[in-house]
Amino acid sequence: MIDHFGINCADLDAAKRFYDQTLAVMGHRRVMDFGVAIGYGTEEPDFWISGGEAAAGPNREVHIAFRAADAATVRAWHAKAVELGAETLHEPRLWPEYHPGYYGAFVRDPDGNNVEAVCHSASEGD
Repeated sequence: MIDHFGINCADLDAAKRFYDQTLAVMGHRRVMDFGVAIGYGTEEPDFWISGGEAAAGPNREVHIAFRAADAATVRAWHAKAVELGAETLHEPRLWPEYHPGYYGAFVRDPDGNNVEAVCHSASEGD
């Protein structure tokens, strides 16, 4: 996971459904919930989604990369995201242009953000 990052969500309920389920694939969960702001992580909140006034204006796309344990988890995350209606930006695959072992998948979340699951130790056989 990352050391915390937050985004504003136009539809907080849709965002909660999406992140509750896709992050659970990688062992993360809600660790704090203030109603209009929810923090996800394993023990402390690393990633936040928020609604309310801060999300009322135009929402700019952000890129978020979540760390996965292995290539199989990246594929499971991608499958769950697509099942929930996410648009695939890039199917799960090795990205040797980033570095050897970089295996990632990219989708658009319910607010149009570019969200990735990545592991850094994959091989050709994964």
